Parts: sequence; structure tokens; C-alpha cells
Amino acid sequence: MNPYTFLVGAARSGTTLLQRMVDAHPQIAITPESAWISRYKSEGLAPEDPVTRAVIDRLADDPWFQLMGISREELDALVASAPGLTYVPFVRAIFDLYGRKQAKALVGDKTPSYVRAIRKLHRLFPQTRFAHIIRDGREVCLSVLHWDKGPRVVGRFATWSDDPVSTCALWWEWSVRRGREAGDTLASRLYHELRYDDLVNYPEETCAALCRFLELPYDSAMVRFHEGRIQFEPGLDAKDAWLPVTAGLRDWSRQMSAEDVERFEATAGDLLDELGYPRCVPHPSASAQRWARELRERFSEDALGKGSPLPRRW
Repeated sequence: MNPYTFLVGAARSGTTLLQRMVDAHPQIAITPESAWISRYKSEGLAPEDPVTRAVIDRLADDPWFQLMGISREELDALVASAPGLTYVPFVRAIFDLYGRKQAKALVGDKTPSYVRAIRKLHRLFPQTRFAHIIRDGREVCLSVLHWDKGPRVVGRFATWSDDPVSTCALWWEWSVRRGREAGDTLASRLYHELRYDDLVNYPEETCAALCRFLELPYDSAMVRFHEGRIQFEPGLDAKDAWLPVTAGLRDWSRQMSAEDVERFEATAGDLLDELGYPRCVPHPSASAQRWARELRERFSEDALGKGSPLPRRW
């Protein structure tokens, strides 16, 4: 039953690589990011309410939805074929339609921010599986700082203007902990964690483990996702160039200053420890710890003010 899986994780953790590898499997398609799914409440719609013309109009005009290549006329046809169609079967029907266009029966989704919406999505789609990819937060931080969307995605927190590195650490911890805490409440057949490090260093083994979780046979097409799609224009990053699996694209130990590493680890070191990523600065200075506490308090107030729950371990 679609959506068959949600691929989630803090942005810049390898979610696009994971999407491309899973989408290359002959039995499952992964849609472009569908940030629209969890917005039904902002549309004044409850899951049990029939889908209205206003919802269809707003969805058809949503740039995120338009990436799926499904027209307003096709949405109209879905609703016309099932009068009184409510939101959850409406979303399922959209995913089924996308799958028919891709000639695949199973359809999943990759939206990084859904790592913080697992509980909500599970209530809507109780049979859907979640694959959560986790990457060393210091590498995530490096990537965010060089990302043109970084100021918009992570920079929306007020602490960004004072300290982007510590803000990245808090945002990464917030995302990873929210995902893991939600995953702890799900059955093992519904939640799976994988590491970016394993995906790039042991792609076949990691994809095979993911396929076992998805109850799909492993197919080597997953590690050949790039074939016929590599772009050779100068200046493209690895994602835009459709490079094959490539380890070492970021190396925080060489590319982060000692001061940045200390501030990051002072802020999110406990989670690094939990995940088994060794710290470079096991004992941050007293001033770094004070600054981390101050930033955490301000970040927490900001997140709560935006209506974003904090993890239990915070």
C-alpha cells in the first residue's frame, strides 16, 4: 500500500543519494520531495474530511507538488472517480498514479524534513515504513554552510546570525533525535536506520540491508543509479553532476577549523557519542560550554515559538 516508504533524515545527510539509489530499483519509485503531504491541517482539513476543490486548487499550484508531474485534470479525475474521497486515500491515489507513470507498483517519498514528522505521518499511514539516514553532524554542518539554501532552512533560527556552526549543531541534533525517538515507538518492520558512511563505503551491503527492511530483493541497479546520467559541465557539485557513490566528499577533520569543531562538539557532543562518532575535543573549554548552553536555550525558545516540539532528550 502506497506510500510504501518515507526516506527521511536531516537535510544534507545523503537523502538525495539514498533517493536515487532506491528509485533505481526496478520495483519501487521514489517521488520528488512532497513537503505538501503534512500540510493538510494548514489547509483547514482533517484526515476524515472529503477533499475539496480548494484543496485541489492549492495542491495543483504548489511548486513541490508540481515536481510530481501530475496535472490538475488528473487530480480532478481522482476525486471524480471516488465521490467523498478523504485525504488519506486521496494521497494514496496520488502515489498510485505516480507509480503507474513510472511503471512501478510501489512508490515511496524522500522529504528530509519528514524526519521530524514521523509520528504524524505514521498516524496517517500506519503501514508505511520509514528509512532514516544519519550522517556525522560535523559533515552535515560543513555541507549546510556551503549550501545556497542553508540560510533559508537552518538560518530561519535566530541564533544563525550569531553562530551558524552551533546553530547547525542544534538543528542536526533536533532533527536526528526527533527521528530516532519517533522510530523507537514503531515496530522494527516500520523503522530502519542507516548511516551515510556505510552507504558510501559499503553501498552494496547497505542497500541489501535496506532491501531486506523493505521486503524487496536486492538489485545491483541501485548502485548503478548514475549510469547514463553523469553530467560533465565544470563547476557542478556531486549531486548536480549525478556522480556515482563517492566517499570523502566532505571531511570535517580537514575542512573545519579547530574553533568550529570545538563549538560544534560542545553543542551536540552527546549525540555524537551516542552515534559512535569520536569527538576531536572530548573536553571543550568552559567558555565553549557556556556558549553552547546559551545558544541551546535560545534555539529551544525559537523552535517552540515556531510550534516545533523538542526531543525528550534535549
